Amino acid sequence: MVKWPGGTGASGNDGIARYVNYVKGSIGYVELSYAIEHKMAVAQLRNRSGAFVAPSPESFEAAAANATWAAADFYQLLTDAPGEQSWPITATTFALVPRQAKDPARTAEALRFFKYSLEQGKQDARRLNYVPLPEPLTQRIQAYWDSGAK
Repeated sequence: MVKWPGGTGASGNDGIARYVNYVKGSIGYVELSYAIEHKMAVAQLRNRSGAFVAPSPESFEAAAANATWAAADFYQLLTDAPGEQSWPITATTFALVPRQAKDPARTAEALRFFKYSLEQGKQDARRLNYVPLPEPLTQRIQAYWDSGAK
């Protein structure tokens, strides 16, 4: 076990980046879009395949493309995903929508937004340095919704 020296914590991408840039020899973790936008130095990490990869849209896409997304609910942690080009600490974001909504109109609006994002939002995601879902997964999600799981 590594004994890390004590230090100061920070919250949010801005706070972490400020400390990392201020304290010589420090390390921190910010989201990829923030690191790209602020031209931050990044580290290469060894992934499950033994390859050293840098965080990039391509290495995040590789992690998502190589994952075995769960059939029932699409739940998948991408940490240590297989694949030689996969970034080993890729994270996923999930949206949970209740089947029995308290406000069906609001839920329907949220689902329209998610559907639009899946169908039309890929270029916007890339422009903002985020990674859209792999096309085969997008198709599975749309088929799931079309089957009545709305």
